[in-house]
Amino acid sequence: MRPSARIPSLLAALALALGGAVIAAPAAHADLEACQNHVQGQGTEVTDEVRMACYVGLVGDQSACAEALTKAGATNTAATEACRLAPQ
Repeated sequence: MRPSARIPSLLAALALALGGAVIAAPAAHADLEACQNHVQGQGTEVTDEVRMACYVGLVGDQSACAEALTKAGATNTAATEACRLAPQ
């Protein structure tokens, strides 16, 4: 194989390897569970509102997550910490 043909082949192999790492990444539900478990551990029942708030925290809107969790009955401290856990 010519050297000029090897470089694109190596780059393609690298791209496929990195793509496989993305596919093998852990599922996002683990982060949602950490958020939900924290809120539940602080005495708030995990409802659909709590699940949705944790999802909002997962996608990166920490202030909206905390606001929704406090509306669902969590304390400000528990909501802030749970939303911090969501995207990790």
